[in-house]
Amino acid sequence: MPLKFEIVTAERVVYADDVDVVIAPGIEGQMAILPSHAPLLTMLQPGELVVRKGDEETAIFVTGGFFEVMQNRVTVLADTAERAEEIDIERAEEAKRHAEERLKLRPADIDLTAAEASLRRALIRIKVAERRKRKPRSGGAQAL
Repeated sequence: MPLKFEIVTAERVVYADDVDVVIAPGIEGQMAILPSHAPLLTMLQPGELVVRKGDEETAIFVTGGFFEVMQNRVTVLADTAERAEEIDIERAEEAKRHAEERLKLRPADIDLTAAEASLRRALIRIKVAERRKRKPRSGGAQAL
């Protein structure tokens, strides 16, 4: 019995399909949701959300939001979300360089928490984008 999975933002439906497992960055760590999971409502932290269906794996960058599991249905209401193939790697690399420079120079007006969060988001976006370059192993889903 598959999970009905949907991830939406205020602008669009990012992904909707029946899937085998959802692995998400919960606020208390990574969580994997399989069919028949108990009801759950939690928040997401910025990170990589992975959806597996058969031998296919889809990586999605999320910046946070809400995650609900109810009756074999997983719904994610994300602040923002991008599938790996939608991520502009050059833009993510530029954001990483900018955040690293701000942290290195530490201008008087810097908000360290915001600069560190920007760097983390850029690094995660790059990691998720790199997934699209990898090929799944034959005979099973790719390792995380």
